[in-house]
Amino acid sequence: MITGMTAVICTYPLDMVRVRLAFQVKGEHTYTGIIHAFKTIYAKEGGFRGFYRGLMPTIVGMAPYAGVSFFTFGTLKSVGLSHAPTLLGRPSSDNPNVLVLKTHINLLCGGVAGAIAQTISYPLDVTRRRMQLGTVLPDSEKCLTMLKTLKYVYGHHGIRRGLYRGLSLNYIRCIPSQAVAFTTYELMKQFLHLN
Repeated sequence: MITGMTAVICTYPLDMVRVRLAFQVKGEHTYTGIIHAFKTIYAKEGGFRGFYRGLMPTIVGMAPYAGVSFFTFGTLKSVGLSHAPTLLGRPSSDNPNVLVLKTHINLLCGGVAGAIAQTISYPLDVTRRRMQLGTVLPDSEKCLTMLKTLKYVYGHHGIRRGLYRGLSLNYIRCIPSQAVAFTTYELMKQFLHLN
């Protein structure tokens, strides 16, 4: 968890600039490019602090996302192998006495785990993006902290059109990503003889 948080802290300014550049797809452009975005945010939004708007919901959202996804995958794996071992499982390549999920079942369980974890942590993702846009939005002074942003989004847009806006599109990215991640994890455990 600490390594993930460290990676997020180190790369967060890049994510901030990416969000700002992606938001200005039409109309008047605030930034002319990556370097200009870095300079502008630094100069007009409080130096280095300006690059870290929305970091708190990102950090807070990491624990439930990772915890729920690993718990869900582990539960699906153990239930599947205990209730339908011949249908869903096969002997591990590194230890024939250990049953592992078949590859397509691994992909399915990983995708389900990713979808459930994404659903639970998505309001924090909305909060992060809203805070990252900061001064670009007209109501930025109402979204200075994580709690104020959550209250504002919920109060003005509700649950479906506020806290969960864009979730279905996010599933298109998240489900295949988590399916491949968990399947790779399981295959690497076999490759490294960790079963």
